[in-house]
Amino acid sequence: MTSTHAGAGSAPEAAALHEIVDGVHAWVQPDGTWWINNAGAVSGPGGTILVDTCATEQRTTRFLAAVRAATGDAPLTMAVNTHLHGDHTYGNSLLPDTTVLIGHEAMREGLLADPIIDGCPPVWQPVPDWGDVTRRVPSVVLRSDLTVFTGSRRVDLLHPEYTAHTPGDVVAWLPEERVLFTGDLIFNGITPMVLMGSVEGAIRALGWLAGFDADHVVPGHGPLIGRADLPGVLAGVEGYLRLVQETAQAGIKDGLTPLEAAQRCDLGAYANWPDAERLVLNLHRAYTDTAGAPFDLMAAIGDAVRFNGGPMASAV
Repeated sequence: MTSTHAGAGSAPEAAALHEIVDGVHAWVQPDGTWWINNAGAVSGPGGTILVDTCATEQRTTRFLAAVRAATGDAPLTMAVNTHLHGDHTYGNSLLPDTTVLIGHEAMREGLLADPIIDGCPPVWQPVPDWGDVTRRVPSVVLRSDLTVFTGSRRVDLLHPEYTAHTPGDVVAWLPEERVLFTGDLIFNGITPMVLMGSVEGAIRALGWLAGFDADHVVPGHGPLIGRADLPGVLAGVEGYLRLVQETAQAGIKDGLTPLEAAQRCDLGAYANWPDAERLVLNLHRAYTDTAGAPFDLMAAIGDAVRFNGGPMASAV
């Protein structure tokens, strides 16, 4: 595996393009926290297929330049978004007009309705600067699965068929190379978020991911994962999500709000994972999952800021 590094930490210059197998690259942006995602590129005789873009003009421009340099400026024929969130989609508008953009139908609907690209509220510090990006949604949508090719290289785009991280999650699976791009179904060493999904569905999806028997896994956030390390990573994510469920059940029983339940929770082994305030967001979702309580997005975000003692950390 080769990589190109420049800098350290969460600055845009710290991102690296890793060649996982011949012609298959992962774009890893440390530290993988709010608005800092992983993406990828799959090249073959028919051009390059991208897996996600980035949150900002600056970060997406660096990603695309690295891909072009690594592929000899092969045409960007297709791009798939693994889900609707802006860290994986706002850079879509920087792709060539000829690039066919693909996503789940629920992902397309969600990005069309996303207000944050138009003006981010001051709940992150610094307030993200997206740069010169505009809303661009997929022109091709899938409901369960779609297979695309670049020459003879096959990429299967698959939906778990239930809500997990979001209603419209898609993984990109290369069956011959045994490389799996998971989007945000996996956060590696970083606090997961299921604010717009389902806690139970996110847990269920972990077993689905294990079933691919991948040699190389590119998570939505955090370091790349090899075959030997994958069971431990999946177990860690599952353990955290089950803690969220248990905390929600106990909080509901004791008449606590999600914020109060979070303040009482001992994160234990997960206390050092970045973005601990996501516990509050996840509990708001778990309360809805468990008790059918109304879901209020802005109330959840406000509680996360209160739990954090101020705006959440942003690197963009």
